Amino acid sequence: MEEYSNQLRVFVQEHSTGVTAVILTGVGFIALRRWMAGGVCRSKARLDGKTVLITGANTGLGKETAVDLASRGARVILACRDMGRGGRAAEEIRKRSGNGNVLLKQLDLASLESVRRLATDVLATEERLDILINNAGVICPKRQTEDGFEMQFGVNHLGHFLLTNRLLPILKKSTPSRVVNVSSLAHEKGKINFDDINQEKDYDPIKSYQQSKLANVLFSRELAKRLEGSGVTVYSLHPGVIITEIFRHLSEIMTPWKRMYWGALITVLTPLIFKSTNQGAQTTIYCAVEESIANTSGLYYSDCAPKQPAPQACDDEAAKRLWDLSSSMVGLA
Repeated sequence: MEEYSNQLRVFVQEHSTGVTAVILTGVGFIALRRWMAGGVCRSKARLDGKTVLITGANTGLGKETAVDLASRGARVILACRDMGRGGRAAEEIRKRSGNGNVLLKQLDLASLESVRRLATDVLATEERLDILINNAGVICPKRQTEDGFEMQFGVNHLGHFLLTNRLLPILKKSTPSRVVNVSSLAHEKGKINFDDINQEKDYDPIKSYQQSKLANVLFSRELAKRLEGSGVTVYSLHPGVIITEIFRHLSEIMTPWKRMYWGALITVLTPLIFKSTNQGAQTTIYCAVEESIANTSGLYYSDCAPKQPAPQACDDEAAKRLWDLSSSMVGLA
């Protein structure tokens, strides 16, 4: 044993530079992983007797959020497009959370009629709605919704805009209540193309996604202003960089070379820098339950803390203009 220790000591002395590099690399990797993991919601708040509705809750961030909130005792409504997958997710959430009070309702955000049906159903059958989490989202090539809107703007913004407005009566009845809009860091590159909101003249799928995520933040800002003093508070957030099913259509908007490049890069980087779905859901959960922000409304969050959004996301005139345009497009005006 003593001879082995001496050999190890000699090896370290002779290879001190290499050993130091390995140690520093390891420490750096651990630090990077902890930094990329982001904030953690440490609130122990219970949600017994409260009702939560989450869009797109059959997979990814939505499902992880549902597990957490169901574990806190909430009645959780999963609003999903695919009822088969939604049913399997509901069963998994019940098992993981130990809470059998998990419901499934059909919602296709690409159809305004589907949004109206769900809202009518909730208003007719639920006694309260304490937390609405607009989580569902899509990245896809050029497509149209059932109502003729550009798909990403239609699903990521307009569908949630209509759903939220239709559910405001029950949210107001259930105060204090919250609306949580899942946006993205992509909003920082976004621009609302008011003169061509469906990007019919010059379509770019990435710019379209960025526009829809900026719309989420502007919607939250204007909604908070309109609900001031009502007891309904509003939050928007960036969950972090996570590989979820939202990227399932990404290959369709790339050239073969880009698909190969990004596929290889994501394979290498996923275990190093991307958050897990549980880590990515933390800021959504924080905005839904954290007691210290109960009287705060309209702010943008990242890693379980307030963050300054991009300048164009703080434009009150643009937020009102987007609200008026959206109201007209979905038939609220």
